[in-house]
Amino acid sequence: MTDQTKVTMYHMFQNSGDVFRASCLKTKILMTVIFGGLLIGSVILLSFSHNFNDQLLDATSNDQLLDAASNEELLVATINGSSRSETPHDKLLGGLLTAGFDEPTCVSRYYQSSLYRKPSPYKPSEYLVSKLRSYEKLHKRCGPGTEAYKEATKNLGHGDEKNYANKSVGECKYAVWVAVYGLGNRILTLTSVFLYALLTERVVLVDQSKDISDLFCEPFPGTSWLLPNDFPLMKKIDGYGRGYSRCYGTMLNNHAISVNSTPSHLYLDILHDSRDEDKMFFCPKDQTMIDKVPWLVFKTNVYFVPSLWFSPTLRPELMKLFPQKEAVFHHLARYLFHPTNQVWGMITRYYKAHLARADETLGIQVRVFSDQAGYLQHVMDQILSCTQREKLLPQVVAQEESKVNVSTNQKLKAVLVTSLDPEYADRLKNMFWEQPSSTGEIIEVYQPSGEKFQQTDKKIHDQKALAEMYLLSLTDKIVTSARSTFGYVAHSLGGLKPWLLYQPKGFTAPDPPCIRSTSIDPCHLTPPSHGCDADWGTYSGKVVPFVRECEDREHDGIKLFDEL
Repeated sequence: MTDQTKVTMYHMFQNSGDVFRASCLKTKILMTVIFGGLLIGSVILLSFSHNFNDQLLDATSNDQLLDAASNEELLVATINGSSRSETPHDKLLGGLLTAGFDEPTCVSRYYQSSLYRKPSPYKPSEYLVSKLRSYEKLHKRCGPGTEAYKEATKNLGHGDEKNYANKSVGECKYAVWVAVYGLGNRILTLTSVFLYALLTERVVLVDQSKDISDLFCEPFPGTSWLLPNDFPLMKKIDGYGRGYSRCYGTMLNNHAISVNSTPSHLYLDILHDSRDEDKMFFCPKDQTMIDKVPWLVFKTNVYFVPSLWFSPTLRPELMKLFPQKEAVFHHLARYLFHPTNQVWGMITRYYKAHLARADETLGIQVRVFSDQAGYLQHVMDQILSCTQREKLLPQVVAQEESKVNVSTNQKLKAVLVTSLDPEYADRLKNMFWEQPSSTGEIIEVYQPSGEKFQQTDKKIHDQKALAEMYLLSLTDKIVTSARSTFGYVAHSLGGLKPWLLYQPKGFTAPDPPCIRSTSIDPCHLTPPSHGCDADWGTYSGKVVPFVRECEDREHDGIKLFDEL
């Protein structure tokens, strides 16, 4: 460094008010040059991170999404702390997922849980992992477009039922899921049908006439779970009902089925108001007949997984697959349901904008059961009573009663409210804006949407609903409404034991307003009475110790528990 350079730099630093002694000039200048270099490097690094953050928000191509997601691993861990990230980054979720997918086409598959959730306390069994890998091979061998699928469909729907048993149907059997009711019902029922297929070595195929492909990525490698549009029964399955001649309950009533007379396909009606004959599906003798039928078409709006545990033939396999019984949906949902890139972008943008910097997050899901005058206020009273009694939210106090110095570091709690009605979130937001909390916490309330009316099968409405389910599942604690499949999906997907708001009756808030569940399992609403043949009618909530009444639906719902 020349003397002239030293003099020049000396004058430069004089302008900033720093005074150097002549004897230390050389050392001080050298240190400043090094510090300046580090500072510039830090600015560049921050700018680089910021650019990636913006890139995730605005990315439209798959390559951009994948590049952004790769850098999210560092960014989200920095925002949330190491506790939000699996240690190490377990993008395969303990073996639930398999490597080898084209990551840019479905960014959420390998980034949804490991970057945005705390590590799940529920670990998949090695047997479940092995069973899923075997199923993937079966699906690849028998799925759409394969020779096995062509063989299985070539005689289907031709009306020659009497001689069908003598015709070749190939090595594969199938379970077709038909989309009915709302999105929460669809996620719960598709999980139920998939588990049944897993247990009985069938290939599950999904009705794509609705918006399933706009919501979820393909879950199985190298194949598709979408029922082809040229499926021989495609034009008929929407119209299947209890009057259909191949409805299983109707065939039982008409004595039209036996082990020696196998139809090409059966329609299974497993709905909240199904007949007792339809619910015989769960009986071992009936399963022996049903197992011989190559094609099963399911219409269901209930989560029927708990009722599968009553079968003495299925229960041993279920015990091996799920040592933690209440985690059935938690594991299978994380395996099956990966939001499309469009939905995943909605989730991550909202999360980073409103939830990521909070010290704690609380989800509140409110199902609207009535539009009568006064209903909203008593549900609001119930929400406040529950959340304050359970210490989930603080009370508010007058300004002069606030004991927290404004200069003190205050805890930030973000409250995510989901409901068709925006009024609940608005009232909470105003309450914590107008008055300070008794604990000194800063409470921020957010609601992504308030659609007023359910609009099933409208693409953007269903995408918003899915995004909100996932956002709820990312919260630290959650309060959900009784009988809400939306709430069931959210808390079970997140591995959260919810506070369940009792269903309102009349125009007073229930007392107690809510109950803490001891299980993460969703509720099977209106389950079948347990028992087959002579013992039909036994109450199903008292048959096996780990299948019991739902806390929010006594005598009208069952679920799986690990705690006895």
